[in-house]
Amino acid sequence: MNLDPEPTIEVLDVSSVPREPISLFKRWFEDAISTRPGDWFDPTAMTLATATRNGTPSARIVLLKHYDGQGFVFYTNYASRKGMDISENPHTALVFHWPVLKRQVRISGVAAKVSRDESVRYFHSRPRGSQLGAAAADQSKVVADRYVLDDRLAELDAKFAGGPIPLPPDWGGYRVMPQEIEFWLNRPNRLHDRLRYTRQDDDRWLIERLAP
Repeated sequence: MNLDPEPTIEVLDVSSVPREPISLFKRWFEDAISTRPGDWFDPTAMTLATATRNGTPSARIVLLKHYDGQGFVFYTNYASRKGMDISENPHTALVFHWPVLKRQVRISGVAAKVSRDESVRYFHSRPRGSQLGAAAADQSKVVADRYVLDDRLAELDAKFAGGPIPLPPDWGGYRVMPQEIEFWLNRPNRLHDRLRYTRQDDDRWLIERLAP
């Protein structure tokens, strides 16, 4: 029987990880940023899965903009497909995949809008072109052609020339408040490490090892 060699690599073990998951996520996230190999890899990229009221799923890549003990924040158009899904069914899932580090993080929880003030602060921290693009596009809506978007962008650029661009009424952030966070680490012979944190009623976290 030929077994994969056991190199000296990181091990995930219930006895040695932090008692709450955000500290471990912070460590892994900072590792992903510090080992970034090039522009093709964005460590903030995460798959967001949503579903309609009837359970029809959809998934797409969004970018993590903030995280803390309360949850994981991304921004979008509230009238987009993902926004409409969340309005019907706030249960969502996130996945980070950092192939260079052979790590993956899966998060499931409930999404809720961040405060309007928080959305305003983030919106005005973006490049001007990104602000105009958010204001110009009715995300997920059918458009006749590219020129419709280009014309709308030019119209708004002229309208707000020399002044601030107001936050569009249907644009802002969501915070996914985690109920479960699973850390996955590649190991030899496909016996990967999987540790799952599950939030308990008293807000403490139960940590369990899962079979790969």
